[in-house]
Amino acid sequence: MKLLAALVWLLLFLSWRTEAFAQNPGQLEMADLDPIGALTQREIQLGRIPGAVILVGNPTKILYRKAFGLSAWKPEPRPMTVDTRFDLASLTKVVATTTAILQLADQQKLRLDDPVARYWPEFGKNHKESITIRQLLTHYSGLRADLDLTTGWSGYPAAIGLILAENPFVQPGSQYLYSDINFEILGELVQRISGMPLDIYCAKYIFQPLGMKNTDFKPSRSSDSPIAPTEYMEGKLRWGEVHDPTAYRMEGVSGHAGLFSTADDLAIFARMLLKGGSTKGVRILHRSTVEQMTRPQSPPGMTELRGLGWALAAPFATNREQLLPLGAYGHLGYTGTLLWIDPVTHTFVIILSNRVYPHGKGNANPLRKGILAIVSDALGPQTNEKILAARPAIAAYLQRTAAYPVIHPATQVATGLDILEAQNFAPLKGLRIGIITNQTGVDADGNRGVDLLYRARGVSLTKIFSPEHGLQGNRDEKISSGKDPFTGLTVYSLYGETRRPTDEMLQDTDALVFDIQDVGARFYTYATTLAYAMEAAARRGIDFYVLDRPDPIGADVVQGPMLEATMTSFTTYFPLPVRHGMTIGELAELFNREGKIGVKLHVIKMRGYRRQDWYDETGIPWIPPSPNLRTLTEATLYPGVALVEGANVSVGRGTDTPFELLGAPWINGRKLADDLNRREIAGVFFIPADFTPDTHRYPHQFCHGVRILLLDRHELNSPLLGMELASALHQLYPKQFHTQEILGMVGSPSWVQAIIDGQDPKSIASQWSSGLKDFSASRKRFLLY
Repeated sequence: MKLLAALVWLLLFLSWRTEAFAQNPGQLEMADLDPIGALTQREIQLGRIPGAVILVGNPTKILYRKAFGLSAWKPEPRPMTVDTRFDLASLTKVVATTTAILQLADQQKLRLDDPVARYWPEFGKNHKESITIRQLLTHYSGLRADLDLTTGWSGYPAAIGLILAENPFVQPGSQYLYSDINFEILGELVQRISGMPLDIYCAKYIFQPLGMKNTDFKPSRSSDSPIAPTEYMEGKLRWGEVHDPTAYRMEGVSGHAGLFSTADDLAIFARMLLKGGSTKGVRILHRSTVEQMTRPQSPPGMTELRGLGWALAAPFATNREQLLPLGAYGHLGYTGTLLWIDPVTHTFVIILSNRVYPHGKGNANPLRKGILAIVSDALGPQTNEKILAARPAIAAYLQRTAAYPVIHPATQVATGLDILEAQNFAPLKGLRIGIITNQTGVDADGNRGVDLLYRARGVSLTKIFSPEHGLQGNRDEKISSGKDPFTGLTVYSLYGETRRPTDEMLQDTDALVFDIQDVGARFYTYATTLAYAMEAAARRGIDFYVLDRPDPIGADVVQGPMLEATMTSFTTYFPLPVRHGMTIGELAELFNREGKIGVKLHVIKMRGYRRQDWYDETGIPWIPPSPNLRTLTEATLYPGVALVEGANVSVGRGTDTPFELLGAPWINGRKLADDLNRREIAGVFFIPADFTPDTHRYPHQFCHGVRILLLDRHELNSPLLGMELASALHQLYPKQFHTQEILGMVGSPSWVQAIIDGQDPKSIASQWSSGLKDFSASRKRFLLY
């Protein structure tokens, strides 16, 4: 969820990296986009899409325009062509309906904050009288996702009757609910206000003036431009008829779906928006309207920031996941389409596929995600400061809204700290407390646990302990003890002269509280700091409280080789697989019993957490747990890429995207990328990359290697990825790559020797199953969710 508090925190946390990002984004060149072809061909070979048309451009030039694969297999194979028309699905919402509504607003024929019922009186029935046009455009109307399709209704008038009978699912303006009904209503409003059906209006006032000759509802198959079929539904192939079931019942014209178009026509539309609403002397929207449409328009304090019709996101940049999720805008379509526009870099991307052909089982998400990543990589890093300078209206928006309270989504997971706070810290009453924490130890409103405990009545917070990277989480060195400037309390560093709380540190302490976000991988020092502190507490006979937090990469998956018992260290405290699938509280339970620590342990459980949740599904704002894991993508790749970090390669530390890069001065990036892509490693794709780390391995040296694009995190077996990287490096560079140095992270000499012996990484991974089975059986006893 995009919480405003998280946006403000992100600006503060990343400010120390500003100089590293201060370069201007690169100019996009056609050669930079070559990897798009290999990626698209792979997705076709994997059967996720039959074919696609990809177009990338800017206001003056088309940089990439190619067709791939087939549009249909039967009755005979039909090669995809660049002029193929596609069912745009939900792109209809922004290309047709949003544009039409905003044209009418420009002409002062409607006002966005007016109730819909002002223009359609019957609509106000059934508690819908307060729903505004703006709420429809931003999906805050409270109406459910779609009309009821379980009955046999058909025809546009029947759909209108069902809309009038709808009751809001939640109070209008109170919650984001993506709803096709919103745009079905908007399509009807266009007709009521203009006097023309939506398709006629859009053709006359949008498509024809722009010269979009192959864009329309209910297209004719006799046209010179071929049409990509979609899915067999009710025994008939939808070919030139809208795929969406509701729009189909509405006779092919609806505000939410039904539009067909080509990549070239969408390029005309995208250029019009990048040029401020006009092109070639034709004005479609006022410049101020385009600016308004593409900045946040959600109600104050809401958790999902939407433009008018459009989804909002960071601009194209290698570090886009670390940036404010504002500046660019776009939309996806269910059939496998995408239109994304970035006014900051003046770039647009169009992806058209018929992934639902022929039986609705395709998946265009890896292709869409991969192409956006390739374009972003080619444009280089960006800064929040430059984004706000390029989009001053967004800067003004942030200044206006910073004071609004944050309203959390109903699905918000409550962390252990949130639960303890709700209990008014009752378990700690009368105790002298030491807290082990860092920048991740905050509650749902962004308040530090340190400050909450310091102010809590009946609780005496007397000292603070910090792990590796320090209390602020931004140091990559040994750290001395010091003072917390806000409370004046001593901060004892557990990553300096000592890594364990000493008896002297624990004098006059009745209990320790641990509140730090872990990353879900075996090799991460926070879990060891937890265990060392538990050992110290057990020695002193004091209670130990763990405030639980999610496993950010999913606690339902166990993967990778087991650590041999003789190879434990500060990085790897206990014999675990690489992905252990446990929360920090569950690890504490395991360490306490299996490691025979014997501390008086109390785990404050989360509320609303599901084991299968990834961090971005919990509703908790992402706070980088350490300087080199700035995004969830990096945390997802970390258990794999870090497996080779002990050897003489850079994994991108000292760059803007750690663990998304792998390289060294002696590597041929294109050769390595080709070799890895031939392996068809599920969930990732590799493109050649050159980079110069500021620190760590090969500082200030020009490195060649690969950028790792995460396409599908659910498919990825990250420890297998690590073994694939090690195998490829050993096979290609047996003299340069120090294979034996990966032992500490791999955790067993036998698996390193298997790489040296040339065993297939997939064969190696299959041999992990016995150890994983035994671990999983033991792990079950400590699971809390």
